[in-house]
Amino acid sequence: MSVLLSKEITRLKKKILQMTAIVEESVRKAVSAVRYKNEALADEVIQNDNGIDLMENELEEECLKILALHQPVAIDLRYVVVCMKINNDLERIGDLAVNIADRAKAISREKDDFIPDSISAMIEKAISMLKKSLDAFIEMDLKMAREVSLMDDEVDELNRNMYQEVRKMIMEDPDRTGYLLHVLGVSRQLERIGDYATNISEDVIYMIEGKIVRHSGSK
Repeated sequence: MSVLLSKEITRLKKKILQMTAIVEESVRKAVSAVRYKNEALADEVIQNDNGIDLMENELEEECLKILALHQPVAIDLRYVVVCMKINNDLERIGDLAVNIADRAKAISREKDDFIPDSISAMIEKAISMLKKSLDAFIEMDLKMAREVSLMDDEVDELNRNMYQEVRKMIMEDPDRTGYLLHVLGVSRQLERIGDYATNISEDVIYMIEGKIVRHSGSK
């Protein structure tokens, strides 16, 4: 690797680390807004989304510049390609955090304080998946990346349980329908965050091993 390419990749690493930290914090704030019915915290997540969008554009331009000017090979090429893919996933996770924040604002205006057990479990699991996938990327930890892929089925199952739980509660008390549909919306966004965390973990496996495991049934 040339000295100039090394410097460019070091700078790229700093930017992607900053992006991961901001997006992870945005998700944490969004789910806290749901748990504590905190509308101000939800507004903060929504307002910060433009900054995430701008960072995504800057990171993509940085990756394209490295590819065009330095034509990296082997692990360096895979790193830059994975940064582009993870950058896109992070922006979408940021959008999902905004969707959760929108639901949190609606939930905060309701008198109903009940949070189904499945939602609490999904929050913990989705946050854990996101953190592990990002840590696996930062630390280039193959074992941790594989663990995330295995956790995805658990989140999917919790989301299915959540649907059944909400359906039952709506049938028992139709007056709670509006509130419960917002809660179900949060569940759906958490399930999608789990999917993106899985994407990130699979990209980490590709970066380290050079093998594409997505759609391969490797889980």
